[in-house]
Amino acid sequence: MKKLILTTAALALSAGMAFAAGHSQTVRMGTEGAYPPYNFINDAGEIDGFERELGDELCKRAELTCEWVKNDWDSIIPNLVSGNYDTIIAGMSITAERDEVIDFTQDYFPPTASAYAAASDAADWENGVVAAQTATIQAGHIAESGAALVEFATPEETVAAVRNGEADAVFADRDYLAPLVDESGGALVFIGPDVPLGGGVGMGLRESDTELKAKFDAAITSMKADGTLNTLLVKWFGEGTATY
Repeated sequence: MKKLILTTAALALSAGMAFAAGHSQTVRMGTEGAYPPYNFINDAGEIDGFERELGDELCKRAELTCEWVKNDWDSIIPNLVSGNYDTIIAGMSITAERDEVIDFTQDYFPPTASAYAAASDAADWENGVVAAQTATIQAGHIAESGAALVEFATPEETVAAVRNGEADAVFADRDYLAPLVDESGGALVFIGPDVPLGGGVGMGLRESDTELKAKFDAAITSMKADGTLNTLLVKWFGEGTATY
């Protein structure tokens, strides 16, 4: 559940007027496509993952026609605000800082922890070099700690930095790191404490798109009520994942 730190953003209040006026029923769903199992590009070159399956179901329940758009993480909020797509559904945690610039639906993934992973349980996660994805709250957390922060554009690069010795540890969402640690055969291990960050994952929308937000909130509520959201969470994140 990545947590973007906003430095600058300008609200384009007119970008969402089509929804407020009811002129469009086609919604462009913006995602990163590089953060499995939340979202990724499959072998057919299509956006896939938990959020693709969730988003398609939400659109069905909201009676909307949805199109998927891939966008790099570091520009995902500015491109929402400027109207390149209509939602962000990309493992984005709800934070007060973000909420000053965009709006959020209720969460569709409960708050979870960030964690450190390293090549050895003796790695210095407190005062060593720690990798994190740029423009995330994880990066902000490390910057305020005693460790030296090294930032990378993609989550894959943060893990690669540990594997190739550029960093002592990586700090990221635990649910992103868990399958990588499990599949590493001991080459990666969790170290240090889990760190709770963020307030759950929600869909980001322009502040002017109140009607669209209401439609998605209603759809999320219905999925929580009938258990289908929990089913998707367990399918993509395993039996131990947080559910509603």
